[in-house]
Amino acid sequence: MKTLIKICGLSTPATLEAALAAGADMIGLVHFPPSPRHVDVETARNLAEAARGRAAIVILTVDAQAALLDRLADAVRPDLFQFHGAEPPQTLERMRAKGFGTIKALGVKSAEDLALAAHYAPVSDFLLLDAKPPKEATRPGGLGQAFDWSLIDQLDRKRPLMLSGGLNADTVGEAIARVRPEAVDVSSGVESAPGVKAPEKIKAFVEAARQADAAQAGAALPTCRESGQTR
Repeated sequence: MKTLIKICGLSTPATLEAALAAGADMIGLVHFPPSPRHVDVETARNLAEAARGRAAIVILTVDAQAALLDRLADAVRPDLFQFHGAEPPQTLERMRAKGFGTIKALGVKSAEDLALAAHYAPVSDFLLLDAKPPKEATRPGGLGQAFDWSLIDQLDRKRPLMLSGGLNADTVGEAIARVRPEAVDVSSGVESAPGVKAPEKIKAFVEAARQADAAQAGAALPTCRESGQTR
């Protein structure tokens, strides 16, 4: 199985091109002013047009009101909306009715945090699991922290899983082997500073993820003895 790769928090044409050239399946644009990765509507529109047809376009918002979601829908025309706040399932359902895919991010620190997954699974194309931010945090994601992946063993995986939090070129292989997510999402793990994407780190991350996929595929192949063949 090919793990989908999402490079999130892209904000310049050069780093967008780096992500596309590396082979990213999804590109993420953040519209949330407190984030160092925030892009305004016009910038998001221009980056989306450059990526259209080359990768899936994701626009990330946090507790955005319906009017802003509609404005982003019209201007950016993303393939998916990523909801990274405390949005109710009805918000996702509304955007799905308009023809957009949806990703719901859930912050995870304990097994109790996964209980919300059941509420969002019916209206999500992906459930994104990220580390739960500390109480004093000013934003819900992009903090570069991992959570205890063993908690995912308790999750009823009714929807495709996107794994985020603490991923980089050194850890994504282990994450794919351990969790077997349908997709991985990275932002701070491919940056040289908050909000500053590093093309060489993007390339290394994608290569590491593809190598992990190849290793998993190789491990799944039967040996000659297992397949009943002889040399």
